[in-house]
Amino acid sequence: MTIGGGAIRRLAVASFLCLTSSRHAAAVAEENQGGGSRGGGPMSAGKLRSLGEVALSERRYDEAARYYKQAIDLEPDVAANHYKLFRVRNRQHKLVDALKDLSKAVELEPNNTDYRKGKARLLVSLGQCDQAVEDYVYLDRQAQASSDGSVQVDWENGKNEAYQCRQEVEAAQKSYASGDWKASVHYFNAALAHMEQASDLLFMKAQAEFNVGDFYGTISDTGKILKTHSNHIEAYQLRGEAYFRLGEHDTAVTHFREGLKLDPEHKGCKAGHKAIKAIQKKEKRAEDALKAGSHKEAIGHWLSAIDLDPTHSAFIGPTLLKIVQSHSAIGEHEEAINAANKHIEMGESLDGLFALGDANLAAEKFQEAVNVFRQAMEFEPNDRERECQERLQKAEIALKQSKEKNYYKILGVPRTARDKDIKKVYRELALRWHPDKVDPEAKDEAEKKFQDISEAYEVLSDKEMRAKYDRGEPVFDNQGGGHSRNPHGHDQFFRHFNHGGGGGGHRGGGQRMHFRFQ
Repeated sequence: MTIGGGAIRRLAVASFLCLTSSRHAAAVAEENQGGGSRGGGPMSAGKLRSLGEVALSERRYDEAARYYKQAIDLEPDVAANHYKLFRVRNRQHKLVDALKDLSKAVELEPNNTDYRKGKARLLVSLGQCDQAVEDYVYLDRQAQASSDGSVQVDWENGKNEAYQCRQEVEAAQKSYASGDWKASVHYFNAALAHMEQASDLLFMKAQAEFNVGDFYGTISDTGKILKTHSNHIEAYQLRGEAYFRLGEHDTAVTHFREGLKLDPEHKGCKAGHKAIKAIQKKEKRAEDALKAGSHKEAIGHWLSAIDLDPTHSAFIGPTLLKIVQSHSAIGEHEEAINAANKHIEMGESLDGLFALGDANLAAEKFQEAVNVFRQAMEFEPNDRERECQERLQKAEIALKQSKEKNYYKILGVPRTARDKDIKKVYRELALRWHPDKVDPEAKDEAEKKFQDISEAYEVLSDKEMRAKYDRGEPVFDNQGGGHSRNPHGHDQFFRHFNHGGGGGGHRGGGQRMHFRFQ
């Protein structure tokens, strides 16, 4: 393959540049090691500036800064040295240090328009817009004083931005001072749009966001502050408090601890850490009591935790849902309904409506449960529509069954009762209402109750029949309102007893029966 002349020239140039760069890198390394010129003496400021320019062009910023600092040591009153160091700091986004260097350059050459324009722009980037305006005023005066037109005015856009920024900062600070947090956030957003690094203003905005309840905004802005100022203890405290208000207690504790590493006696971080630990301690006691089956004790600990901070809605809401469940579990239905209503008063949600509906179901207030679940169906936004439909259907079936024969009510067990609990209750009721166990005058009532009890047990003890019943489907082939396949409830009872010796009651033609549960 033949290579054209143009390609050859490009290859030659590329090779030359590569060789030159390698030689230059070697020379720089030699200079760094020698600490001076090849002759062994100290380098001149000019030489240091040249080396700094090369390092800057190759993005070796720390090395470039070192050369310029050495040049400043040799020539502290040369503005160009400080300006060149500013350029390095600016590239490194070390804007505070960059401002110091550029301010020194302006101090040494106050009429250098390039220096002063750069300083004014940098002041806006740092949020010091009032000082930027002063520099633009100086530039305007300088331009007016220039009768020969040697000063070219090309800073109008920058000046207008500085004036606008100053106005927005003043409005934000005024709103902040008066406690108008919403307006304060608005003006801070407008002002910060002009800036790159303004941690003081960003922190004020984060505080205003916290006060209007925008905790995610607070977390976002304090996170930006901590990226550039890792020792900002107030930012750690405020961020921890925002996480606390969101109910993210473990993350909040982490931030308070980071603050306490910087200052173990910091009052804000100590107070925040202590408050969370107190709540978590009571939470732990409640959970332990719940695991032990002591719902009453668990409720007490949860209520004590709520009392520690009655304004902590992110914690109170989920805790009230736990309290609702525990009240229902021990048959305190009115208390469960009241707790669910308190949750909804804090802000309607599907979780709150579900809790209220379930509490009404447990209390056998079926129409109320249906109404609540219908309300849940209309809730917006609703990403749990299927769950709403299932709960509504369950409540409607329970309402229908309550107007007919309610097997759960006959046995006196909740709809969530376990099989072994149903069997235990059936045994007790069967013995109590067996016709052979009651006085003769109560036999007719006992016959009816015994038959209902047997029928209820027949349905609820059979998984398939119970599932049909819970779905509102007929459980007997001849069901026309809920009648057992066995109209003689006594037989149902006898199938759960064995014949044995001693005791028992008379039944039928004087036959003595002996009962024993299987």
